[in-house]
Amino acid sequence: MLPYAEPYKIKMVERIYRSTEKERKQWIKEAKYNLFKLKSSQVYIDLLTDSGTGAMSDKQWAAMMTGDESYAGASSYYKLKNTVKKIFGFDYFLPTHQGRAAENVLFSTIIKEGDIIPGNSHFDTTKGHIEFRKAKAVDCTTDEAFDTSSDFPFKGNIDLNKLENTLKKYPKEKIPLIIVTITNNSSGGQPVSLQNMKEVKKLAEKYDIPVFFDSARFAENAYFIKIREEKYKNKTIKEIVKEMFSYADGMTMSSKKDAIVNMGGFIAMKSKELFKKASVYNIMYEGFITYGGLSGRDMNAIAQGLEENTEFETLEARIKQVEYLGIKLIEAGIPVQRPIGGHAVFIDAKKFLPQIKKEEYIAQTVAVELYIVGGIRGVEIGTVLADRDPVTGKNRYPKLELVRLAIPRRTYTNSHMDYVAAVCKKIFDTRHEAKRGLKITFEAPIMRHFTAEFEKIK
Repeated sequence: MLPYAEPYKIKMVERIYRSTEKERKQWIKEAKYNLFKLKSSQVYIDLLTDSGTGAMSDKQWAAMMTGDESYAGASSYYKLKNTVKKIFGFDYFLPTHQGRAAENVLFSTIIKEGDIIPGNSHFDTTKGHIEFRKAKAVDCTTDEAFDTSSDFPFKGNIDLNKLENTLKKYPKEKIPLIIVTITNNSSGGQPVSLQNMKEVKKLAEKYDIPVFFDSARFAENAYFIKIREEKYKNKTIKEIVKEMFSYADGMTMSSKKDAIVNMGGFIAMKSKELFKKASVYNIMYEGFITYGGLSGRDMNAIAQGLEENTEFETLEARIKQVEYLGIKLIEAGIPVQRPIGGHAVFIDAKKFLPQIKKEEYIAQTVAVELYIVGGIRGVEIGTVLADRDPVTGKNRYPKLELVRLAIPRRTYTNSHMDYVAAVCKKIFDTRHEAKRGLKITFEAPIMRHFTAEFEKIK
């Protein structure tokens, strides 16, 4: 059998600077040990996020050149609207400038103070928007997600018993929607099975509550369904996607992930009434309903990206690279969330540095060390991101304390992954030398991880 090779070739390159450890120690100190505060020029391999950082295709760049920049009724809007209808099946659609803007518009329409929003490990901006409105996000993720050594294939699943207990506990008018995040980012980029989506929808219909998909990495989720769910092995990605979204009443989308663009998002839904209500907020926050904070060229690029990234070959190349890094780390003995997820490798920081107290931000400590030793920028998915309880003001300590190494699409080579693996191994081999972690010296009242400031505990 011939070896695997990517189904594309590289047309343009960008120079990156390989700094010294002395420089990085000074830069991260000046950034108050928050990786978000680093300049991109100070980063060698940037795995902070896969959001908006991928390389667009030649066809996407070509589509941008034909963007219609009319304020109202642009042809680019209709091109994207028709693509959304074709791929997801929704009649009603509102463009937004990115995913959190889609959440802002939708949640402004349907969430009120005191509401309960069940889901599977709500992403940080999702939970932030919920709690900003003085509502509560309830995590109903399957317990398998919290055992990083387990190879359970669908750790993104919603636990149906947890969900039904939540639906029974509160009156219907307190639960405006159920959110299913595909793939489940906060539990390690883990997919949700199609069977689970179907069962969640059936349960939601029993209680007459709508289901919305947080769809940033929907295509990667469909890939895993094809690979891991026997019933769908002979289905195309587009066929799987169409069935997935038949079990949803609507969706929010950060197009910066699985549409492989630098900026963009949207909301889509079945309900005409909800569309009309959301349109009011879209005009207030984003722009007119046929552009929603996006240029015509952006909408053209999204439409093309959605078409391309719902093809098996494109997804296979992307996910195989993530898996390549994950296998390298596993072979080095480094504890990671298994099986390897779609967009990132997640290091289990509690197992990596068991001697560091949870109050000293274990995952943030590992992420800072990755930068100092190798110039690699990852991100903490743990206590810092979990934020404080809005009622008690105390730190929330999640079950998982992870460092996410999110790999941009079509951006780095496997040689870069070899380098990342070598840096991780170097730190892992000397992990016992770490005695203390970090403390926060400044934090914002919500979504603190973006701007928090730290100092090392001596």
